[in-house]
Amino acid sequence: MSILGKLNPWNPSIPYEILSLNISSKLSTNAHAIKESSKDFGKIIQEILPAAVLYPSCVNDIIDLIQFSHDLSVPFHVAAKGHGHSIRGQAMAKNGVIVEMSSLNNNINNNENCGVRVSWDSGLGFYADVGGEQLWIDVLRSTLEYGLAPVSWTDYLYLTVGGTLSNAGISGQTFRYGPQISNVHEMDVITGKGELVTCSKDMNSELFFGVLGGLGQFGIITRARIVLDKAPTRELKKLVKGLKYLGGFMFKKDVSFVEFLNRVRSGELELQSKGKWDVPHPWLNLFVPKSSIMHFHAAVFVDIILRQNKTTGPILVYPTSRKRV
Repeated sequence: MSILGKLNPWNPSIPYEILSLNISSKLSTNAHAIKESSKDFGKIIQEILPAAVLYPSCVNDIIDLIQFSHDLSVPFHVAAKGHGHSIRGQAMAKNGVIVEMSSLNNNINNNENCGVRVSWDSGLGFYADVGGEQLWIDVLRSTLEYGLAPVSWTDYLYLTVGGTLSNAGISGQTFRYGPQISNVHEMDVITGKGELVTCSKDMNSELFFGVLGGLGQFGIITRARIVLDKAPTRELKKLVKGLKYLGGFMFKKDVSFVEFLNRVRSGELELQSKGKWDVPHPWLNLFVPKSSIMHFHAAVFVDIILRQNKTTGPILVYPTSRKRV
């Protein structure tokens, strides 16, 4: 049974012939679905509405959609949406079709979707084949069952694997292990022609490096083979004996490995309870080379933040080595 919004007028940017495809029952033009798919974390761009939303149950559904669009004389836009954490509408598709990647999880036991599968190889060591729709928090939980974990994370774990790999995946571990895109062995990608291609550093490498950090412009990630390592199993203690310090100013907070990685979640829940999580987030990410860091410090931290007292938002600084990227 089709989930198309029967009372909504059909958007002419999508040929009506799409209803003859097997995916027609998974397309929605419902007003609520359209509105929800046009939102993102940034809350800055909110008027880019798609013509329809696809709720795929398998990778082939996405392939069928993209092939249909590609074969048209005037293709329509297709964009994959994970957890909607873009800032300025990067995962939107005006008058096109949004692919709700999370829908792949709804049928994980009834089809060949990847999910999270942990394996070992004599050449690669431990790794996990992970569906692009999977949240990193679920990857963490699944790999910890084997005493393993990915080596590079984002600060917020309720993001999809395909989403962060399409951006970069930068956080506090980047200086040591590199960003998440530097810890991928291979991927399955649906190209703009609707072809499912396996790529790696040695196979279809141009596609591999184009998709990683490519903002979704070169394909949709449906599977990624992620580097794993042994997860910490003991507490690390810091030696303070013999150091000169004022005891009253000593601050200590012991948390588990999972609590540390998932630390932003508690802040999110607190902000949600106060109605402050869904406010606009005009965030800016910058790469500053070592040669310009002092100029950046003087122009931004001193002249803007301190002098104008612009200190109402978070500032995250991640030192990164070129050798790890």
